[in-house]
Amino acid sequence: MQQAALIRPTTTERVRKHRAALRLAGLKPVQLWLPDGRSESFRLKCEQEARLAASDALEVDTLAWIAEAADTEGWV
Repeated sequence: MQQAALIRPTTTERVRKHRAALRLAGLKPVQLWLPDGRSESFRLKCEQEARLAASDALEVDTLAWIAEAADTEGWV
């Protein structure tokens, strides 16, 4: 008497089943394209934006208010 071989689903089948279950739960897949945070151009753009924000009077006031209003007790 031969033992029945266990048939394992392929990765593609498992992913398809998982995604179908997520859709049944009311979820929808979304693909996001974001800037590469490791790139030099991204770093330079962040520095530029930070300099602009630091020199803006309204931004300075807003950041001061946030720092004053923030409850950071117990933060590490």
